[in-house]
Amino acid sequence: MSKQFKVLIVDDSPNILLLYTSILSRAGYEVLEASTGKECFDAVKTNHPDLVVLDVMLPDITGLDVCRQMKNDKKSEDIFVILASGIQIASERQAEGLDIGADGYIVRPISNKEFLARVQAGERIKRAEDALREKEREQEELVSQLKEALAEIKTLKGFIPICASCKKIRDDEGYWDQLEVYISKHTDAKFTHGLCPECFEKYRAEMKNLSKKG
Repeated sequence: MSKQFKVLIVDDSPNILLLYTSILSRAGYEVLEASTGKECFDAVKTNHPDLVVLDVMLPDITGLDVCRQMKNDKKSEDIFVILASGIQIASERQAEGLDIGADGYIVRPISNKEFLARVQAGERIKRAEDALREKEREQEELVSQLKEALAEIKTLKGFIPICASCKKIRDDEGYWDQLEVYISKHTDAKFTHGLCPECFEKYRAEMKNLSKKG
């Protein structure tokens, strides 16, 4: 089950805050509110919403500057931002907003149905992007784990202390192990036993000699 989508509405108009909050709450969204740029930054830092509907004209800082700062911050760059304005509606203004990193632009007045549709479209895009980021994160973690595993594998190279008589090998702790035991400890190799051609002929000759003596 997917988590509840969290939307932050940033607008200095109490009426717009009330309207948008009502629309989105009825649609099942978790809704947060802010009236200034500072309140927006605080809400983003504390609650990290999935999507922000951001008024371009705020009393302390423009929505464009808020958006720019959010998109330049690693902690908030993944938040989906929809700018909204009933004043800055020229195509050049909309292009400016999109150029600084906004993911959408709402021109007011807008019907309740279209507003909800815009947010729902943003949600679909955001969830898809989050899924992709999670997949990339998992792949990076897997690659990192593989690199660590490879780095931890002890390769059999350099000088290995081996007994000239019984051929046992001394490990890092000073214990002497049979060759196959040592290799099993230091690699993922598995052993099966058999006889090489020379040993096989030697073994067969010994068996013949034993049979003759018998």
